[in-house]
Amino acid sequence: MKFKMPHTLALLFFLMALALVATWFIPQGEFQTAVNEQGIEVVVPGSYEVAEDHRYLSPVSLFTAIPRAFADAQGIIFFLFIIGGVLAIIRATGTIDALLGRLLEKLGDQPGTLIFTVILVFAIASSVMGASAEYIPFVLILVAMCRAMNLDSMTAVGIIVAGYGVGYGTAAFNQYTVVVAQPIAGLETYSGWPLRLGILFPFAMIAGHHVWKYAQKLKKSPESGFMFGSEPPAGGEPPKSYPPLKIKHFAILAGFMLALGIAVWGIATRGWYLTELGAAFLILGIVAAVIGKIGPSLAAEKFVVGAKDLAETALLVGVARGIALVMEDGQILHTIVNALSVPLSSVGPEVAGVGMMIMQTILNLFIPSGSGQAFVTMPLMAPLSDLVGVERQVAVLAFLFGDGFANMIVPTNAVLMGILGMAGIPFDKWFRFCFPLVLKLLAAGAVVIVLAVSLGYS
Repeated sequence: MKFKMPHTLALLFFLMALALVATWFIPQGEFQTAVNEQGIEVVVPGSYEVAEDHRYLSPVSLFTAIPRAFADAQGIIFFLFIIGGVLAIIRATGTIDALLGRLLEKLGDQPGTLIFTVILVFAIASSVMGASAEYIPFVLILVAMCRAMNLDSMTAVGIIVAGYGVGYGTAAFNQYTVVVAQPIAGLETYSGWPLRLGILFPFAMIAGHHVWKYAQKLKKSPESGFMFGSEPPAGGEPPKSYPPLKIKHFAILAGFMLALGIAVWGIATRGWYLTELGAAFLILGIVAAVIGKIGPSLAAEKFVVGAKDLAETALLVGVARGIALVMEDGQILHTIVNALSVPLSSVGPEVAGVGMMIMQTILNLFIPSGSGQAFVTMPLMAPLSDLVGVERQVAVLAFLFGDGFANMIVPTNAVLMGILGMAGIPFDKWFRFCFPLVLKLLAAGAVVIVLAVSLGYS
């Protein structure tokens, strides 16, 4: 009997169950915490202690963790509902179809231009501003465009995830990773940015080549695609079948860019995030309905349909958060961090630097939040880097590589699962597509770390 990969939701639940069983056997313990000079609570190196009494989580906790996980992930879940509803309103105005028609006229025979350009733009935005969830509004648009170019939804998601993965991995000014990790490591905020910004382009080209190579194979042999048979045949109507771009469409597009621009400005300067992003897009939906002359009843109807389409995606996001929640309840996260950090103290600086990157990559499965991972690991990696002869700036670089690249494939990453859910891509197929890319990026990252250690990057 041929093995069939379970539905992504079932797979995530199995991983939750596995995490629960792990809490029964892995020693429970934790590091002491203290508030540093920047007012950030961090773990104290060398303070790890095994818990005196092992706390056994009952099987019932597996089910109570799910509603708690939904509560924890409510920000991105409700943001997904809002995005789905607003995009449905915009599509009802004909704006998206008209835009796709014009883009296909320009790029219909140039998928390579689309792939490399969008990946580079997304990588820059993630590196500089920490964008990730902000790309969710582009998922359905890129999927429609790629399918009309005789590609598939895997290509579209590859463009998005490769962009933010490279951007986070080579983050120059990312406020969620760089701004958190460097003060914890005792470094000046944003220090060392020229190297990180300098390697962004070659890493983006590695990612772009991976997606472009898949697209080329798909063009020659559609049945070789990972999504073949799982979605309607690729291809769309010729550009002439799309409605012409009118003044109202340009006005709605301008509103979309303005909403996104205001949201990005607020994130960078006012500490905004998903709540304010959601508000910006709700206002955009109302404005689009007015400009597109869609009555309130029809706009509400379209909004409900669009939000309903993302119900499965919301479920995936909630259960994905549940995996880490179970491990936090079972007090095994710090145990795993401690166990992974011990071997690094007995090897040379170049190997230790690469080892730090591998450690951060593994830990990303358990702590997918970049800032959360920095809080837990950087207080350990900073003094450890001193012991093994690695500059602390290199330790931060290893953290960025491990966090950014691993986030492209770990099922505990809520943003990734949201994007895959929107595009209808099963996790196992995504893993087969993306895992080779992650290996390429990690290999390139290892080379950069070895050179950084040798050249005394600080």
